[in-house]
Amino acid sequence: MKKTQRNLLLAISRLLLALCPLSPAFGQEVPGKIAVDIQTTLNALLADEDTDGDKKITIDDAHLVGSEQGDKRFWMRTVENQVFEVSGTYYLSNLLQELKLAEAEAAPDGTAQLAAARIFEPPVDRLSRSIKELFWSGLTRRVDEEGLQTILADEKTNTIDGMRYVYVPASDQTAFDYFTGVAQRHPEWRMKVVRLPRNISAPYVRNLDGRHGILSLALVPRPGGGYEGLPFVVPGGRFNEMYGWDSYFIALGLLHDGRTELAKAMVDNFVHEITHYGAILNANRTYYLTRSQPPFLTSMALAVYQHLPREAASKAWLQGVLAAAIQEYRTVWMNPDRLTKIGLSRYFDSGFGAPPEVEPGHFDVVFAAHAKKHGMAAGEFEAAYRAGRLKEPELDAYFVHDRAMRESGHDTSYRLEGRCANLVTVDLNSLLYKIERDIAKIIEEEFAGVLKFGKGRAERSADWRKAAERRRDLMNRHLWNAERGMFFDYDFVQKRQTAYESATTFYPLWAGAATPEQAERLVRSALPLFEMPGGLAGSTEASRGRITPEHPPRQWDFPNGWAPHQMLVWQGLINYGYNRIAQRLIYRWLYTITFNAANYNGTVPEKFDVATRSHQVFAEYGNVGTKFSYITREGFGWTNTSYQLGVSLLPQEWRDSLNRLIPPEWLF
Repeated sequence: MKKTQRNLLLAISRLLLALCPLSPAFGQEVPGKIAVDIQTTLNALLADEDTDGDKKITIDDAHLVGSEQGDKRFWMRTVENQVFEVSGTYYLSNLLQELKLAEAEAAPDGTAQLAAARIFEPPVDRLSRSIKELFWSGLTRRVDEEGLQTILADEKTNTIDGMRYVYVPASDQTAFDYFTGVAQRHPEWRMKVVRLPRNISAPYVRNLDGRHGILSLALVPRPGGGYEGLPFVVPGGRFNEMYGWDSYFIALGLLHDGRTELAKAMVDNFVHEITHYGAILNANRTYYLTRSQPPFLTSMALAVYQHLPREAASKAWLQGVLAAAIQEYRTVWMNPDRLTKIGLSRYFDSGFGAPPEVEPGHFDVVFAAHAKKHGMAAGEFEAAYRAGRLKEPELDAYFVHDRAMRESGHDTSYRLEGRCANLVTVDLNSLLYKIERDIAKIIEEEFAGVLKFGKGRAERSADWRKAAERRRDLMNRHLWNAERGMFFDYDFVQKRQTAYESATTFYPLWAGAATPEQAERLVRSALPLFEMPGGLAGSTEASRGRITPEHPPRQWDFPNGWAPHQMLVWQGLINYGYNRIAQRLIYRWLYTITFNAANYNGTVPEKFDVATRSHQVFAEYGNVGTKFSYITREGFGWTNTSYQLGVSLLPQEWRDSLNRLIPPEWLF
């Protein structure tokens, strides 16, 4: 679009938005605050505009024929008997949200003051403020006496004997004593505290089926006596546990919004996991004891460290985190289960059989295919297989790959399904390259090139630089495809690249592992394959394949886009000087979030269909973050962060355009 046309469009938009939709009746001036009876106004608003009865006001609320219901115009009466009109889906949904927030502060007579500025707050400003002031607190949890009621109310804590299990490491006597005391003080919780064995085996974890529970995290002394759990932020929705790679992206949002101590506490919880469980877990539940998630600890620690005061305590903290990161690097990612014979690493899960955390019905297609071979009904076959009464080696192998795929965080995708344990992936090896580079940098800049630990052990920055260079050479040999101008996963069993087109091809840009020439090829050859109206898709449609009953949609594939991919690609492009392209992608993604929030009562979900810019994604588990009444108090963790970071990276004129909901096709 020509500059003159764009400027004309912006001018028209400013003029239209200057016409405030709050129209006072009888010529009254718009006040700063409006006193209303909360429940009366709330009931009237829902009766008038919530025509589908979902306790939200969205563009899906139809205008009922022959009625004023659903016409997106509401006359609000104040306690002084003034009448004001609020019109438009976005402003009406804001009114609904403000009424619910005001309920907690209502006077004894049920009245409260509503701020007109909040009802008519521009969408970008409102969403960003809500994330900072409301969502992070709504997502914060603790595994302690105060926080356990929320965690134990989660349906995932249901067990065959009706007890709620809290498991503590064998090496954490403080936790065992503390939670035993909590259980004694709250018999109504039906809480059982179990000490884990020192050596946690796959059969032990499998035998917990039916009695799985929450894993304790770090406890610290409480001022005045006793202990409290270090806080952490959960993704949202059905998730009430601390997840591996989600937490890195969440921490970036917390740091952006000034919540440094909370981000630091999350790093400390991860150090606790490495110390007592041997790894950063997929999440702190017992069925995750056999697998980790994509490793971001050094990136997370460095991000927090940049916000800490430059003093000895901060440096000591960084050294402690570094020791844990090195331990995890060697004992998890470079151990025989994950380090392959070609020198690159893979995702893996030491458990076996169908993962118990997966929702009922997810494996129906898989079990049905094998049941047919045995002449059995699908349900009968599944029950026999899960109970160990029936052996099926092919299905055993399938679940080895399925579990590895869940460690990748990309569960599920046809990129990985049925073969993940045979792949050295672009994403994992880019992350490990970044860890090697981070450790070298920290030791060089903070510890003069050599970091000494106990028992004569020393870590040298030069050794870690060599490890990173060796990994980059292997990535170029096995993962880079010069003909296609893309990085692909490598099947070390079949000794060939997979050719599956995934957004993970851009991870080397984020990690700094790509050469400038490779970056240029990725921008020219790969980016057009993934850039959609609403952001970057997780894969291409061609690689995903045609959707059929036997080949159902997978949530990490086309047409879905996810916040971590967006943020990693933005930063990767910026690393190599492609700032303007990064800003274009940022605008596409933020427009998608803003459009859906404005039209669907503030909805901020975990993923989007970026081809249609819709949050109505129905693949696999639905879309976490879309189920709420009246107002979301959480959003979704990494989507929240992507919004805060994205807005900060846009030039002011594009932020103004976003506030006016100008679609990207009008700008680019």
